[in-house]
Parts: sequence; C-alpha cells; structure tokens
Amino acid sequence: MFPDDFLFGTATASYQIEGAWNLSGKGENVWDRFTHTSPELIIDRSNGDVACDSYHKYEDDVVLLKKMGVQFYRFSLSWSRILPQGFAYKINPDGIRYYNNLINLLIKNNIIPLVTIFHWDTPQPLEDLGGFTNELMTDWFEDYARVVFENFGDRVKLWLTFNEPKQICLQGYGRNRNAPGYNSSGIGDYLCGHNLIKAHAKVYHLYDKEFRSKQNGNVSITIDLEWMEPGTNSTADREAAERSLAFSFGWYADPIFHPNGDYPEIMRKLVSERSKREGFRRSRLPQFTKEEVEYIKGTYDFLGLNHYTTFLGKDISEILTDGKPSVEKDSRTVTWQDPSWTASTSGWLKVVPWGFTKSLIWLNNRYQNVPIYITENGVSDHGEIDDQGRINYYKHYLSALLDAIHDHNVSVKAYTAWSLLDNFEWRDGYISRFGLHHVDFNDPGRKRTPKASAEYYRKVIAARKIDGID
Repeated sequence: MFPDDFLFGTATASYQIEGAWNLSGKGENVWDRFTHTSPELIIDRSNGDVACDSYHKYEDDVVLLKKMGVQFYRFSLSWSRILPQGFAYKINPDGIRYYNNLINLLIKNNIIPLVTIFHWDTPQPLEDLGGFTNELMTDWFEDYARVVFENFGDRVKLWLTFNEPKQICLQGYGRNRNAPGYNSSGIGDYLCGHNLIKAHAKVYHLYDKEFRSKQNGNVSITIDLEWMEPGTNSTADREAAERSLAFSFGWYADPIFHPNGDYPEIMRKLVSERSKREGFRRSRLPQFTKEEVEYIKGTYDFLGLNHYTTFLGKDISEILTDGKPSVEKDSRTVTWQDPSWTASTSGWLKVVPWGFTKSLIWLNNRYQNVPIYITENGVSDHGEIDDQGRINYYKHYLSALLDAIHDHNVSVKAYTAWSLLDNFEWRDGYISRFGLHHVDFNDPGRKRTPKASAEYYRKVIAARKIDGID
C-alpha cells in the first residue's frame, strides 16, 4: 500500500503540448527556432507549432485528469508566453490569462497545480545574448519568477524552478541534442550549469524573502537521474559508476542538497587536473565562492526526481587528452545498456525497475533523508491504445518505488506519471509516445483517447496499491 498522504499525479511541458507558438502575443523560444531552422535534427522533421493544441484545449485536458482521479497536475509555464521578449518590462496579458484559467480550473476540480517555471524553452531574445552561459541570466530568471509568483502564487503552492538541468546544459550547450545545440562539451555545459544553479538559488531566496510568508508554498528543482550500475564488479568500474553519478546528478544536486554544498569533490578534482593537462590556465569548471556555496546550499523544500532507466558504467581512466574537452573525458567513464534489457521506442530507455529502487536508496543516503517527489516516470511506445507494455512498466516501477519506501525507509511523497498526453517528444518528434492518452495528430481537433494505461493508473490511484490491480 502507498502511504495515506502519498500523492499521485501526471505531467506535461508547455512546448510539448501547448502549440499556439506565435498566437496571442507569445514570443519565440529556442525550440521554435531550433525546429524551424534545423528540422532535419528532428526524426520526423516535426515541431511543436500546434502539438496537442492544449492552449485551446486545456479544458479537455482537465476533464482527462479528473477522470483518472489524479491529485495533482504538473505542468510548465512558457516563459515566452508570459514575457514575449524574455525581459519583465513587457508582460503578455493573454499568457497570464491562459495560465490563470488553467490553474483556476484545476483547483475547481480539486486538482493541485504543481508548476514548473522553466522546462527548456528559453526565450530566443535571451538566448541571442548567450542564454544560460551568460551570468546575467540569473537576474533575468529572477525577474521572470517574480512575475510568476505575483500572478499565480496565491493559488500555486508547489513550485519547481527548473526541469532537468542536465538536459538543458549537457544536451543543449554541451551537445546539439537539445536546443540551442551549441556543441560545447566541457565548457559551455559547465557555464550553463553554474549559472542555472545560481539562478535557482536566487529564485528560492526571492520566494523566501518576498512571498513565502503570504503564499505558504514550497519551492525546489527537479533533476533527472539515470541509475549507474558498475559494468563489472571490479573496483575501477564500481568507482567509475559512482563518478558517473557525481558528474550526471551530483553536478546539479550537490550544491543545493548536499550538507557540504558545492560541486562533488571528485568532479572538481578531475576537471581541474584534465584542464591543466589540456593547457587551460584554470579549470573549465567554474568555481563557487565560499559565499555562493552558503547562499546556494539548502535552497530546497523537497527534491524533485525524474527517473526512467538505468545504464552500466565502465572506467576509462587511460583515455588520452587528444581532441576537444568533454564531460565524458572529464568523468573518465563510458556508459551503455545491457542489450537483454527490455527496450522501448526511445533508444536510451530500457525497462530496468531495480535501478529505480537503487536510485532512491542512493539519494536517501547521499542527501540525508530528503523528502522526494517523483516528478516524472514513464515509458515510450508507438502510441498503442492497448498499451500493455506501459502498464507493465508502471507495475514494476511502482513496485520498485514501494520497495524503497517500505524496505529502505526512503521518504517519497509523490509520484508523477509521464505523460498525460502523447506529445512532441523533442528530437523524437511524434515517433515516440509517452502518453496515458493517445492524441491523433492527423486530426485538426487533436482528438484525445484514453489508453489502457490511463484506466490502470486510475485503479491504482483509487485503490492506493498495485497488488490485484489489472
């Protein structure tokens, strides 16, 4: 059984579902630019111009949420819909109205809004100034957050500043996997992470200072964790797996959640050593001042966790210094997945439930019993209505979650199934479908159809258990 106070929800992100990319005063964001100028980078050459058209169909979405019986709905705000130029001098009343209508409708239906302030869609005018490689982004993000708290904070009590900084920084600035696609691994991604962490802390302190006493909400950040299992039982590979966790999760989490603050020690050490060998005058990983370490440390009310899958890690400490810098070289690890693990339509996502339990135990130990909200968990397919593979995934991952709660005393407070709808799945376009509800993207009305998994999830929520639920 799930604890009595445990919350169940589902989630979406603005660019992936809203559409209306250039309507009602919305400005251009990096994913608009990325998909329009480089459609060849998207598997089916698609974009989020219309997506699920949730900008016009949000009422239908709330009906779906109500039928499933979820207690909360996690969605993100489009920065460009609220501030078309990115800067707070010009607020778009239609954007404010849209989110007010959605929030009010959720509350009317007894569904808690869990709001992500930023889910990857930087306003293009700010990206033109360097985006998260520009330290001024911390101020611009704080200005945006203040507008958000002022307009929605009287009703929204659960906030996430950022979704998955690793995907923003490592894949967007370090590689060209995500927008803006800078391909500056080992430099651009470290700059992005440094400024993003400071921006998160600034917004947390803003809320503490100006809004918490009146609004009584909770603020945190959500970080994605792929469990890293040693490729062999050798000491080198076990250390490599732990290093990989430090470089992929601790990078963003330790400055906020670790009792000591700052980046993981092994990360600081290895990047500094390698930078010196490569001829850099200083470490490519920026340093926090002592004052910044203290300012950032403890800026959370819970830990948001996205988890999908597991990898294997191997030590490559003998790697040469030739070639461009990269995070992979800094971490001295390579990762892969066991080909025998059950696959999904997403090349990176294998079904490995035991990795979920291990992830939660590791987090519990590293961050001293921090309360955890699972803010995304799910699996992709081709959009089948009778999606037994997704039901099987949820059964096993929810069972792994219960193992962590009951057998290892991990303090997990909520679970979020990704996603409410089939949607624009970034580089996969509309090929990979994560939704509990099928969306017909050939239908101008974007018809939604509940999948078998939506009914399964409804039963789990109603019974508050997974045993005996078909």
